[in-house]
Amino acid sequence: MSRISRRDRSEVTPEISELFDKVFAQRGNVPNMFRVMAHRPEIFATMQAHFGAVLNTGTVSTKLKELIIVRTSQVNDTPYCLASHTILARSLGWSDDQLAHLAEWQQRQDFTPAEKAALRLAETVTRDAHAVTDEQFSELRHYYSEGEVVELLCAIGLFNYFNRFNNALRMEPTKPGEGGPAEVAETKSVQAI
Repeated sequence: MSRISRRDRSEVTPEISELFDKVFAQRGNVPNMFRVMAHRPEIFATMQAHFGAVLNTGTVSTKLKELIIVRTSQVNDTPYCLASHTILARSLGWSDDQLAHLAEWQQRQDFTPAEKAALRLAETVTRDAHAVTDEQFSELRHYYSEGEVVELLCAIGLFNYFNRFNNALRMEPTKPGEGGPAEVAETKSVQAI
């Protein structure tokens, strides 16, 4: 069980409630991490804006961003992020085999050299950002523009933050429908009894 309680929709401000509804419409749940962050609405709201910008803007595909998010979360051993982002990566076209054996990406033939460069970056930065060599950076620049390198690093950095937050709080994976309007209705009917 998480070390900090999750906020229900009925416990948050109207502005945060709108963000909950938007997330629920997109994902079919309101992630437990988001509901915990709602204890500090300013942090939650800005995190949502940053999260959206990192994942949904730029020229690096969301598919590749999700792949490096999964690898970052594997390196950090974060079951919470792996539960949702493995599903998202699969829905974007990565196979179960690729995701289950992502640690062996260097030996696999089903990743392009550009994808391997991104995976190498995710591993290196997650383990020790000081270890990114000039040679590795040159390899990245062969495949990615400066702006795309920024996108990759932002996705990796954001999920190192999320991984550490969730690991420290022992966050439980979110179930389908959790945190949504139906849960609010259920809570009210239980309280009425």
